[in-house]
Amino acid sequence: QVQLLESGGGLVQPGGSLRLSCAASTSIFSSKSMEWHRQAPGKERELVAVITSDGSRNYADSVKGRFTISRDNAADTVALQMNSLKPEDTDVYYCSMVMGLRKYWGQGTQVTVSS
Repeated sequence: QVQLLESGGGLVQPGGSLRLSCAASTSIFSSKSMEWHRQAPGKERELVAVITSDGSRNYADSVKGRFTISRDNAADTVALQMNSLKPEDTDVYYCSMVMGLRKYWGQGTQVTVSS
């Protein structure tokens, strides 16, 4: 059973930064792609960023140049550095581990961008 635990959310002013972290409780972390998603109430969950096991990264157009995904395989963690935050980045952010056709999800962490 894979468990993912996000942390680092909170309230930040527009233009500010936050760093989200996700800790995985599995020894196979280094061989799996990891993702960050976000979801607002009443909306579909949106893929924000992906990092593969070999370190390749992809981002949603809405966050390119502002967000950076990274991983630490020694610590079984994946991070999302979010800079130049905008009010429209306000969402619950979830990390997920991709295992074939299945994804494991964390419980989510709230990010609110407001003055």
